[in-house]
Order: sequence, then C-alpha cells, then structure tokens
Amino acid sequence: MEPGNMHVTETCRPVTEILARIGDKWSILVVKCLADGPMRFNELRRGIGGISQRMLTLTLRGLERDGLVSRTVTPTVPPRVDYELTELGHSLQAAVRALGDWAIANRAAVEAARSRYDLALASASPPLRRTG
Repeated sequence: MEPGNMHVTETCRPVTEILARIGDKWSILVVKCLADGPMRFNELRRGIGGISQRMLTLTLRGLERDGLVSRTVTPTVPPRVDYELTELGHSLQAAVRALGDWAIANRAAVEAARSRYDLALASASPPLRRTG
C-alpha cells in the first residue's frame, strides 16, 4: 500500500466504524425517537414501528455499548427500564439532521442516477436465454 493511501485508510477507518453503527436500518430511528427524552422499550418499539423485539434489543445494546444511549433500571415491580440519549448521543443529532437533510434534498438525483445506471447496464448486457 502506498503511503498516501495508508493515511486515507487510517483516517477513514474510524468514520467507517461509526457509520456502520449509526447507518444500519434501525439505529438512526432509535436515536431520532430518543431525541425528545427518555422512553421505555415498548414506547420505542411503537414509535419506530416494524422493528422486532429482538432487533430493538440488539440495536439498543449496540448504541449503549458505543456510549450513545444509556439504560436506567428503576427497581419497581415490574422493573421500569428507560432509555435515553447520552451527551454523546445528543451530540450526534446535528450530524444526523444534516445527513437527513442531504438525503431528502438529493433523493431524486440519486434515484435518477440509479435509473440511468440500470438502463445502461441492461442495454449493455446481452439478454439471457433459457436453454433446455
């Protein structure tokens, strides 16, 4: 690897790791739901919609491990568990908002580029024929 590429790799690796955490299907939705304050597990699940109990559990654990979400257990019967963004999680809000704004502003351009690419790919490939 060339020295210039090594610097890029070293610089990009932490970014890639963080984007892998927050760029999955559910993490940004959890962060967005918790932006206004603490929520219980089932409140989060209803607020997100379409997420399984297992996937929400895994997502919350990952966000907690990375220091973006805290979990507070209140010893009642049954125990009450609240999830909320940490200071680090709140600091992510501006970046998530900016990424969301970019996605909304550029969605049509991305879809048009995909269509052009798919059309060019389809016209460049010979049609598949069934044999037999």
